[in-house]
Amino acid sequence: MGGQTASENALFINMREFNKVISFDASQKTITVEPGITWHKIQEYIDPHNLSVRIMQTYSNFTVGGSISVNVHGRYMGEGPLVKSLQSIKVVLADGSLVSASPTENSELFYACAGGMGGMGVIVEATLGLADNVKVRREDKKMDTTAYKDFFFKNVRGNSDVIFHNGDIYPPHYNHVRAVSWKKTDENLTVTDRLIPQNDSYPMEKTFMWLVSKGNTGKWIRQYIVDPLYYAYTGHPVKWRNHEASYDAFELAPISGNDFSYVLQEYFVPVEKFDSFVPLMRAVFEKYDVNVVNVSIRHAYADPGALLAWARGETFAFVVYYKQGTSEENKAIVGKWTREMIDAVLTVDGRYYLPYQPHATEEQFHKAYPNASRFFELKKHYDPNYKFTNKLWDKYYHNL
Repeated sequence: MGGQTASENALFINMREFNKVISFDASQKTITVEPGITWHKIQEYIDPHNLSVRIMQTYSNFTVGGSISVNVHGRYMGEGPLVKSLQSIKVVLADGSLVSASPTENSELFYACAGGMGGMGVIVEATLGLADNVKVRREDKKMDTTAYKDFFFKNVRGNSDVIFHNGDIYPPHYNHVRAVSWKKTDENLTVTDRLIPQNDSYPMEKTFMWLVSKGNTGKWIRQYIVDPLYYAYTGHPVKWRNHEASYDAFELAPISGNDFSYVLQEYFVPVEKFDSFVPLMRAVFEKYDVNVVNVSIRHAYADPGALLAWARGETFAFVVYYKQGTSEENKAIVGKWTREMIDAVLTVDGRYYLPYQPHATEEQFHKAYPNASRFFELKKHYDPNYKFTNKLWDKYYHNL
């Protein structure tokens, strides 16, 4: 969202048509794909074998190559960054050579490409571990935000039956959270579709998003009317894991207009600092009257080695979805409160996520990502003429 695929006067390499399945081994639960394939296409391929993607985003429209480059995560319990399920990659380097990399072969390159925002080269192939497709049943519970951490540790963290989990913190006061878990079950399906179809119109979802983003009245209606009615009416649906993992990002459209844009930011907090971070986050949002639509809490275990790892240890992710104006004044204000949010998360030994608007100062960037200097040394080695560029590296990488 901040130009991590773009740079002025640069050539853009579109990998979308590099979208084939190269090989698949159902018995070993592995799949090798080209980077332009979307998660949904992989789901369509593996669902007949009753297998699932092990780690991906909530929405299935994204490509594998892009997801590796930002080292995504999702709502999967017992997991964390995508690199945990990534077995190997092939990369075309700046000199044109094709190199294989994995945790045991060219491992430093492997861990520089995972989360490396395209800085090392062009990923042209990836092998991923898969998981079993199982039936899951939804449970939800609303509580005070101060009660969430204890609830999570007692009911979710050590429960191997929980496949997906997130907590949604309600703006504008951030005092309440709804914890939503999808647990393995043997109950009969109430949703029989295997996958969610793509490119539907989603009129209800778009109306809901418009309502919540209009102001505090819409947010109050969501918390006290819409969500209670929705969860009461839909109850405890039972569906396939693949169905719950195949959401279509089109339900969020339109994400921008002439004078507005819906934007994401994300902050990663050590699990023991959850209660310390929430009031810091609340203070910044209230100070600048940020039009937050939702704050979703996710959980991740430590990254196994990515140089630009966002999960140093066991981590809660705070995924912030908000609406901002697009004037220069609006953008300046967002930059100001974003830097204050970064300062806040750094005080609790946390990090912020790099795929979004690069508002961080150079000092904040290096404090959040202390291995960036090693990443830059590797980039200088593999890409001495700065062939692979984008707005993020234009700001923080001083090689020229």
